Amino acid sequence: MSSEPFNLLSFRGKIKILHLTWVAFFITFFAWFNHAPLLMAIAKSLSLTPDQVKTLLILNVALTIPARILVGMFTDKYGPRLTYSLLLAIGSVPCFIFALADNFIQAAIGRFLLGFIGAGFVIGIRMVSEWFPVHQLGTAEGIYGGWGNFGSAAAAISLPAIALIVGGDNGWRYAIGLTGIIALIYSVIYYFSVTDTPKGLAYFKPKKIGGMEITSRGDFILLLIVKIPIYAALALLTWRLSSGIGLFSNTTATIIYCGLGLLYMLDTHKTYKVNREVLNNPPAPIHRYKFKQVVVLNLLYFATFGSELAVVSMLPLFFSETFTLDPVKAGLLGSAYAFMNLMSRPAGGLISDRWGRRPTLLVLTAGLALGYFTMALIDTQWPLYLAVAAAMACSFFVQAGEGAVFAVVPLIQRRLTGQIAGITGAYGNVGAVFYLTVLSLVSYQDFFLVIGITALLGFAAVLLLEEPEGQIAETLPDGSVSMINVA
Repeated sequence: MSSEPFNLLSFRGKIKILHLTWVAFFITFFAWFNHAPLLMAIAKSLSLTPDQVKTLLILNVALTIPARILVGMFTDKYGPRLTYSLLLAIGSVPCFIFALADNFIQAAIGRFLLGFIGAGFVIGIRMVSEWFPVHQLGTAEGIYGGWGNFGSAAAAISLPAIALIVGGDNGWRYAIGLTGIIALIYSVIYYFSVTDTPKGLAYFKPKKIGGMEITSRGDFILLLIVKIPIYAALALLTWRLSSGIGLFSNTTATIIYCGLGLLYMLDTHKTYKVNREVLNNPPAPIHRYKFKQVVVLNLLYFATFGSELAVVSMLPLFFSETFTLDPVKAGLLGSAYAFMNLMSRPAGGLISDRWGRRPTLLVLTAGLALGYFTMALIDTQWPLYLAVAAAMACSFFVQAGEGAVFAVVPLIQRRLTGQIAGITGAYGNVGAVFYLTVLSLVSYQDFFLVIGITALLGFAAVLLLEEPEGQIAETLPDGSVSMINVA
């Protein structure tokens, strides 16, 4: 990895890769959340009921759960350059489907498929980890995640204005279609502008593909347990769409439940095949990693990114209904939550680099719990400026916590970074499905209260996290071992 200084004004070497990669992530979020600030116009144009609007919010994060795991595997196997370029190109198609929708079913299909583009985050985590040394990694990953995440705020700020300029009932269609065009164009730019690693360095790949590698029998059982909530979230989504919304029949739901059960068994079998040798002959200590670390990070990302996805989706509507605002103003104020990504997520990574991963996570997780308990108190009696300030303060801890989580992810096992980022990222979407389902059943205030309670559980989980230290061992293609300093 390059030893050049961390100069964000540069556009050479690792800094160039960082800028090009956060822009790719920015575009994925810009497209993924292109509906949030336009929900009122979309609902009016397609004659959607309130339940159908909430269904679109849930569908938007559903496919991202398995997609992040699969994309993480593809990234480790084929490299971030190709994987990111393909994801941007393929992800542009659902933008066009949604923009051309004439009824709820067509919009639901487009929204569900668009969740695929939300998997882009895990690709950049691997790309950035290949280009930056450990002592700069938290800061670099924080900038990548924070500036990229700002894509949702940019959508909230710009898309209502674009729709307004175009005018008419179809203004929202042109705005959403534009996000697909941007994603398609940038897919080509990214492919021809980056490389997977600095010149002369090898790209480490997992020994096998098809399942995550573990290094002990206990970790194998733990991995199978960790995957259950992922399938449970998809089952929860199925229940909500059948019993709660009536999108499809109970018979269809039963078939989906059975399919999810079969997929879990198939996943278990593939994971066993990948790890059969390890289960029979555990590797030397130098090649092991503790899957417990991954579990803790999963729980933290459930509370941090899961809540961000849910809140970003509903906050413009919350402000609009609570304070009787027009869609443009509500979208602008709702963007305040995501706006904090510009500084808070990089701050989380920077603080982790300077003061340690575990202490940083403890402080930030406690802060986000307090932030959501405060947001649960917001009602029509609050001054609008104070409500916006509370949302921004809460978002600082949420997004700084996300940056701190992914300051740890690349330090666990380098060649598996894509897969670890994938399963951790998937837990963020599991959290989003859980929180959005809660939102469909309770009031806004209870919704924020539930998030605060789960944040406290995340705080307890951090107490089990071990501060990364020592060295990361990697096996080179010739069989020799390369040591990478962590602390």
